[in-house]
Amino acid sequence: MDPLTLVLLVFGVACAFCWVMSLITKDTSWVDRLWSIVPAVYVWIFAAAGIASGEDAGRLLLMAILVTAWAARLTFNFARRGGYTGMEDYRWAILRGRMKPWQFQLFNLFFIVLYQNALLVLITLPALVAFQNPAPLNGWDIAFAALFLAFLVGEFIADQQQWDFHQAKKRAGGRLEPGFVTSGLFRVSRHPNYFFEQAQWWAFYALGATAAVAAGHGFWGGAVNASIVGAVLLTVLFIGSTIFTESISASKYPAYAEYRRTTSMLIPWPPKRRRERVRAA
Repeated sequence: MDPLTLVLLVFGVACAFCWVMSLITKDTSWVDRLWSIVPAVYVWIFAAAGIASGEDAGRLLLMAILVTAWAARLTFNFARRGGYTGMEDYRWAILRGRMKPWQFQLFNLFFIVLYQNALLVLITLPALVAFQNPAPLNGWDIAFAALFLAFLVGEFIADQQQWDFHQAKKRAGGRLEPGFVTSGLFRVSRHPNYFFEQAQWWAFYALGATAAVAAGHGFWGGAVNASIVGAVLLTVLFIGSTIFTESISASKYPAYAEYRRTTSMLIPWPPKRRRERVRAA
């Protein structure tokens, strides 16, 4: 079977599962529970097809290993936060309260289930590009794989710093000033874990692009090809989600407005107050 066809079949099963389970359990976080799993499945489908084809599948195997490492880290972090114990994302509960029941069910079907599952297919399509353009690994692959791993480590550190803060907050009875983490990587970015998550998928896109370029495609269709849609839409999703999350944080914590004023939203950058001192000097 063509690997893309198989991926789309798995996508259809995942959508049906998430939709039915959300109706049965009244819990709309089923896509979240698959988020770290199905992309690895999709990439391994492309990698297995590449190996079976008899063509050079080194790049596909590298891509599958990298996404497996991403999946393992994210699954671990999601599990320790209670994601697999029936805990629904608090943002969905807030949206449910702002919508009529029929409006939320449409939102659930078309955005939470269909759009997000489709996005999980789209971000893995650089592996399809690599499957369609078999070529030996080169120096660019090593560079982008190293970037992917660096971003993976960055996200691990950011998640650990956030976890440590919330554990300390729990030990303090639920109150720990200013109410949210501002140290470590969170001193230079309000959401460093979000930044590193997106950056990994841009590095993954670059691996697919190197395959297209190595196969003889030029800038358009090679370095820039249709699979870029996944990385672009993931960035759009994260920016929208970040804005919504921050509106909730700002309503809960008075100090969040100052934190938002002085600290970069995503890209790690020196805090504004530090930059002002440097200019004054």
